[in-house]
Amino acid sequence: MELPPLTTTRARRLFDDESGAATAEYAVATMAAVAFAGALVAIMRSDEVRTILTDLVRRALSVP
Repeated sequence: MELPPLTTTRARRLFDDESGAATAEYAVATMAAVAFAGALVAIMRSDEVRTILTDLVRRALSVP
């Protein structure tokens, strides 16, 4: 199968077409948000972070 020649007009039409660009941007942003949420879950499950947060809440709720 032979491809048609890439003329200046055809190239401009192909490269100026941004249909689907917003959808791709949303997909990238969604994947970044999912990765960030996964990292937060992994961090929050660690014993050290749990201990730090528990101590912070205890100090905040204690009456001097």
